[in-house]
Amino acid sequence: MYKNLYRRLITLLYDSGSIHIGSCLSCFDILIETLLFQMKKEDRFILSKGHAAPALYVLLNHLKRLPDSDLKNYLKDNTKLTGHPAPNCFDDILGFHSGSLGHGLSISCGIAEAMKYNARLKKQRKVPRIFCLISDGECNEGQVWEAAQYAAKRNLENLILMVDKNNIQAFDKIVNVLGDPTKKDRWKVFGFNVIESDGHDRKKIKAAFKKCLVFKNKRPKVIIFNTVKGYGISFMENKIEWHYNQLNKEQYKKALEEIEENEI
Repeated sequence: MYKNLYRRLITLLYDSGSIHIGSCLSCFDILIETLLFQMKKEDRFILSKGHAAPALYVLLNHLKRLPDSDLKNYLKDNTKLTGHPAPNCFDDILGFHSGSLGHGLSISCGIAEAMKYNARLKKQRKVPRIFCLISDGECNEGQVWEAAQYAAKRNLENLILMVDKNNIQAFDKIVNVLGDPTKKDRWKVFGFNVIESDGHDRKKIKAAFKKCLVFKNKRPKVIIFNTVKGYGISFMENKIEWHYNQLNKEQYKKALEEIEENEI
């Protein structure tokens, strides 16, 4: 299944002439685990790093939440699928257009609080969860930390934040821009339960989500996933230029070959 999903993602990116390939590959394993195995029907998901939308679209199609015809029309005339995810097609799972980065955690806080409020009204013992995926570059945004402070103050224990720490943002390495904004101690100071994990080892990803269940306090959770930009494709891995590069025909063929050969 995993190789097939990677093949479909690379093919979608090539056929559409899409960019942000490295960003899609760094978080794809996290998205697979979240959407296919962790989320229940009543849970919600926010892709704050909206430039990884193609990865999300492939998985929604796999889940039969997105028709083949819509996926094939990605970035073409009259497409329903925008470069960043829009809520018009997926109101049941997406309620947020993430074209402007840094807002996803704030939106997730509002959803988490509404979920808790509704659960109290209905006297439900189990509160639905909100999963939010942000990039390490987004953590340079002040709004992220305002939202983090709010989440802890409001005891949003049903919020699971995932940080895709691939160490590269648009034009440089993270440490060369504003330093590393994703350090564990920073999240702890803001009142989060903090977990750190490999972002590509599927057993470790699953174990990280399982650790979220261990915490019995009312704090929100953050999982810092250490990932590789352009993961799985040798000529893309840890390369800044693959934030914006497009695949040519030869590179597309090479990428598919490596997916077949490697343990993805």
